[in-house]
Amino acid sequence: MATSGKTRLALHWKILIGLVLGVVVGVVINQVWTEATWHALGVDEPASYIATGRAHVPQGVDLSSLTRDQIAEQYPNAGAGAAAACARLGRQFNGFVGDLFLRGLKFIAVPIVLFSLIVGASSLNDLSRLGRIGLKTIGIYLCTTALAITIGLVFANVFRPGSFVNQETRESLVAQFGAEATGKIAAAKSPDVWSTVLNIVPTNPFEALAKGEMLQVVFAALLVGICLTLIPKEKAGVVIAVCDAMNDVVIKIVDLVLMLAPFAVFALIVKVVADMGLNVLGALAVYSLVVVAGLATMMFVVYPAVFVPVAKVRYGRFFRAMSPAQLLAFSSASSSATLPVTMECAQERLGVHEEVASFVLPIGATVNMDGTALYQGVAAVFIAQMYGMHLGWGDQLTIVLTATLASIGTAGVPGVGMIMLVIVLQSVGIPLEGIAVILGVDRILDMCRTSVNVTGDCMVCAVVAHSEGALESEESVRRRSASREAMGMDEQPRGGMG
Repeated sequence: MATSGKTRLALHWKILIGLVLGVVVGVVINQVWTEATWHALGVDEPASYIATGRAHVPQGVDLSSLTRDQIAEQYPNAGAGAAAACARLGRQFNGFVGDLFLRGLKFIAVPIVLFSLIVGASSLNDLSRLGRIGLKTIGIYLCTTALAITIGLVFANVFRPGSFVNQETRESLVAQFGAEATGKIAAAKSPDVWSTVLNIVPTNPFEALAKGEMLQVVFAALLVGICLTLIPKEKAGVVIAVCDAMNDVVIKIVDLVLMLAPFAVFALIVKVVADMGLNVLGALAVYSLVVVAGLATMMFVVYPAVFVPVAKVRYGRFFRAMSPAQLLAFSSASSSATLPVTMECAQERLGVHEEVASFVLPIGATVNMDGTALYQGVAAVFIAQMYGMHLGWGDQLTIVLTATLASIGTAGVPGVGMIMLVIVLQSVGIPLEGIAVILGVDRILDMCRTSVNVTGDCMVCAVVAHSEGALESEESVRRRSASREAMGMDEQPRGGMG
């Protein structure tokens, strides 16, 4: 109960409502607002019009190479009517809301990792414990990633989704998404273990902060936190106090940003569903269902099989606590952008101590890609089946090892799974052009696998915290939540315990 005496809807319910409404509105727009609708409003090239505001441009003209003044001078009759202008404005405003929210989360991600990890590491006063936490974290992450790929391979071999795509559909999809696939292939680089490890150490820590290189930020923050324990307390205390205060400031910014979350989720989902061709989804329905079934198995069966007996966290407690982060991960398709919310959910709602959450979760946002890895397994076997290729046990073991290595150090941003897939396909000689076939549904599957990635991060965080005696009991979290409400702090949009 809030101090006003009114029952306030929990944050995860607000986000879920925004997500459902976004799907409904997106489907309606996808079906009703077609290119014919734009043509009826006097717009010849919808994509160019949305980008430039010019509706009538001779075929073959590239407006991106011209300035706004040049467009107005060379094509004075390129404007559209008021109805088209309103539709364009609505689309731009919808995109603005979603982008503003994502920028807010990215704005917070680096500071919250930096300050919380400095405070957490400096408070441990035990380097052996820090090393122990690190080994547990990396070890569990690697094991769950390999397990996820294996589950994906099993699902793909059992249900054989590639056999449901005929040659005509394959060629049509390759023609439609071939250019985009070429860009993904060009961006892929084979994993280099030595370079990946070396890249953890920044040559310029300020550049790492500016570019949001999360593993480098974690390394720098850990180094500062450890060294604070090695200098006199009267000197270290000042720095720790400043970082602690700044961490509280960043947490308050998280609260403010989350006020926009339900509206931003609606905006992000509307755009994805409206732009996604349902005909493409239909052509790849079996493939999509196999991927989603594998991800659901990982999230709702495998993870609980670990955190319930090992971390002693009830099934309902875990998912209630982490639901805001899971829903935001689904909407943004970025585990890095979701990181501030993931950390707050783990600490405030699940009860993980700050020194563990601030270490385990940032590493997980970069290293742990369980959902993406599972998707690699299904996608690789799907493309092989589609081209009539047989993958032996040796090939599938190669997929497991390559995808596990490729996931380490890969940025947790939208679409990165497709670049990782190029590396996996190259390792076993599967035709890379098959990527074009699955690009049409990649965005929606990217959202699903990002939710699994974030859930996996939280599962490992809970397990490591429990093993270190750094996980509060459910009753303790509930008492703290009630205390916050009694003090009037529940006005912040954290949501309730459910």
